[in-house]
Amino acid sequence: MALRFYWYPKCGTCRNAKKWLDEHGLEYEEIHIVEQTPSQDELAQLYQTSGLPLKKFFNTSGKKYRELGLKDKVGTASEDELLKILSSDGMLIKRPIVTDGQSVTVGFKEEEFNNTWAK
Repeated sequence: MALRFYWYPKCGTCRNAKKWLDEHGLEYEEIHIVEQTPSQDELAQLYQTSGLPLKKFFNTSGKKYRELGLKDKVGTASEDELLKILSSDGMLIKRPIVTDGQSVTVGFKEEEFNNTWAK
């Protein structure tokens, strides 16, 4: 499976990740995370595959996150509620998300990309 690259083109971190993928010659399918927000089921799959805590999928520095007062909800809401919130608006999701179906990375840290995606 080619990589799936969930991103927001205006996001500098996403552009850096895209540049890294391009420089390493990796093929990927671009998915605009706001125009094609992942469904609750897709997010559940990404979350389960990643092994990360669900709160790592939230864009905690985003305006929407603050406006909706999600800081308090994230600690108390159920998994289903959190996945529903995430799937309601792509701007709430930390980006980029990269997956090959076996591994998932959230955000962009060059060292993590080197360890996970470098051939």
